Amino acid sequence: MKKILVIEDNEEVRENLEEILELSGYQVITAEDGKVGVEKALTSPPDLILCDVMMPHLDGFGVLNILSKKSVTSNVPFVFLTAKTEKTDFRRGMNLGADDYVTKPFYKDELLDVIETRLKKSERLKKQFDKTEQGLSAFINEAKGYEELRKLSDERKIKHFKRRDLVFEEGDYPRYLYFVKSGKAKVFKTNEDGKEYIIEICKEGDFFGYLDLLKEEKYTESAAAMEETEISLIPKEDFSKLLNANRDVASQMIKMLANNVTAKEEQLLNLAYNSVRRRVADAILLLHEKQGEGNITILRDDLARIVGTAKESVIRMLTEFKEDGYIEVIDGAIKIVDPEGLRNMHA
Repeated sequence: MKKILVIEDNEEVRENLEEILELSGYQVITAEDGKVGVEKALTSPPDLILCDVMMPHLDGFGVLNILSKKSVTSNVPFVFLTAKTEKTDFRRGMNLGADDYVTKPFYKDELLDVIETRLKKSERLKKQFDKTEQGLSAFINEAKGYEELRKLSDERKIKHFKRRDLVFEEGDYPRYLYFVKSGKAKVFKTNEDGKEYIIEICKEGDFFGYLDLLKEEKYTESAAAMEETEISLIPKEDFSKLLNANRDVASQMIKMLANNVTAKEEQLLNLAYNSVRRRVADAILLLHEKQGEGNITILRDDLARIVGTAKESVIRMLTEFKEDGYIEVIDGAIKIVDPEGLRNMHA
């Protein structure tokens, strides 16, 4: 049963929506304002969100802005409910990433058609996040839309990289979109003194190299394998056709770019204002989140390049975290024992 979150401050409208949706076979969660809606969405992510625009405490635009930046809700279809029909409101909502609008008063059939359509499209796009080669093929086959794009999945080239092998180098001209089939890759910049700073770590199931590809400019960063890694190379021309052929794929790419920009902004702020102790803790938590199950295996040099400090400082912080009971170090791998303690510790 699909779960729908209804965020609406008008009690009568909220109860009416709840009744219509429950009679149509949906599980319904309701929230009386934007703040409560955000909390419920993050606590228990729904399959679709219906949200009023004009609300107290936090309006619908604010709700969308917050949820679109959270990994657990960024891909949940978002439909605005509004009595306002000015073009500026529609444009603002779509720019923020809304999937559709339903104007009040609405017809029951109109509402249900919008919900059904958005849920179906969401199911198709979820295949993008199946962290397997088969998942990538399924996503491409489903999303491309046109017969001439079948070669995109049929003729995709897979390249094997050893640890430290370059995938691309700063100054190269982009030719491919990269998909990590197995292993890990890092995206990094190098300064004039040869010091390396890791901007992003890409694990199995991640795309990378798309920003400069979309800009059609030379790479401003380099990428290399962190271990034995298999990467699927999707030609630039086929990637462009995929974007032009399907609006939902283009919308998803915009969300990925927005998340990328937000992550980099946070990373720069952390470098500027946080202590080394806090930055090392945040880096460990980030690696744990990206890796999922198991201990964190990363060279101390690479960890130092993520944090933006000397390897000796990283080793000292790891020793302190171990003594404080936040982590254990087993054969060089980092095991988080107390994630909440690590997250909430004083700098």
